[in-house]
Amino acid sequence: MAAGAALIGPLADAAHTNFSAHMTGHLLLGMLAPLLLLHGNPLTLLMRGLPTNKARQLSRLMNSRFIAAASHPASAALLNFGGLFVLYRTSLFIWMHQSTWVYALVHIHVLLAGYVFTWSMLYTDLSAHRHSFRLRAAVLIVALASHKILAKSLYAMPPAGVTTNDGQLGAQIMYYGGDAVDVAIILLFCYSWYKASAPGRIARA
Repeated sequence: MAAGAALIGPLADAAHTNFSAHMTGHLLLGMLAPLLLLHGNPLTLLMRGLPTNKARQLSRLMNSRFIAAASHPASAALLNFGGLFVLYRTSLFIWMHQSTWVYALVHIHVLLAGYVFTWSMLYTDLSAHRHSFRLRAAVLIVALASHKILAKSLYAMPPAGVTTNDGQLGAQIMYYGGDAVDVAIILLFCYSWYKASAPGRIARA
């Protein structure tokens, strides 16, 4: 529903001409939707619903080097937050509103990159490649800090074609709206670390 609101309807229509509406959609599509989707365990459901041979193929894909590299916390953070710097600090933001294909690809990337990053932090769903809590905590701190830095830079210098007032409002939505999802991820991450460190459990610290 969060992703749908960002892609279809009044908010999506307003996002073409209003940066604050665009940023609201960004938060729904790239941060809230991935978190909610992850806790629906789509990979687990898919694995259980597939025929045996298809499930084995999916299992081999999940164990592949490509997935291992793409789902590494550092890689996932770079794809997610690095992609945002490219979007807002290059001409890509203008191209996105001039080409339907670029618009679609950018939004697909925002959703998938947000999902992979959240997945690499929380491991709520199936994952063949798991990394230590300490590594993930370090990446999470750097990633969330980069999100704040980008928001502040957008407040000081909005993207090309965006008015100062609209750009500043959009940056504030990115900064403070992102806080709510950030807190949820941090709490879930800390809770999973706490459970893994409970007496009788061996944590990968």
